[in-house]
Amino acid sequence: MDTQNEATAKAISRAIGEELRRAREEEGWSRAQFVTRLPSGIGERTLLAYEHGIRVLTVLRLLELCGALGVVATVLLTTALQRAQIFITNMNLYVDLHALLRDGSMRFRPLAQWAKNRLNRCPDGIAEVTPSSVGELADFIGCTHEELARYLARFIPDTLPATRTAERVGVN
Repeated sequence: MDTQNEATAKAISRAIGEELRRAREEEGWSRAQFVTRLPSGIGERTLLAYEHGIRVLTVLRLLELCGALGVVATVLLTTALQRAQIFITNMNLYVDLHALLRDGSMRFRPLAQWAKNRLNRCPDGIAEVTPSSVGELADFIGCTHEELARYLARFIPDTLPATRTAERVGVN
């Protein structure tokens, strides 16, 4: 693996780990409390290594951890990448519309009316914006897709209510 790919892989591992830690802390669980809920029986040190991005998660382990947290794995992954600003032009973005409306950027001011209108369909104030929508909005306001994606990615909600499953589910 070349240096750039290795750096990206490490950044992704850190971002996913941070998002796992956020979700665990949102539940109010210590690492010790969380590992007791996992069917695999991993230890606290392993969980710590995952949360710090030191150890790479397999897809199955990510699904297990997300299942125990009651978090949709794809949403956790997307949120992690958005916070870290990695691959954001190719994925759906979660945008806190209220925070966007409070922003005073003149460059992106035309988005204010879009955000106000979107609040009618998003009562929780969180919009999921597809890459094609970002492209259309970028064309409308006269910027590049990447520039608008980076701007919108800044408005990631602190918590994503939609990430919680209706019930806690475990991976068997």
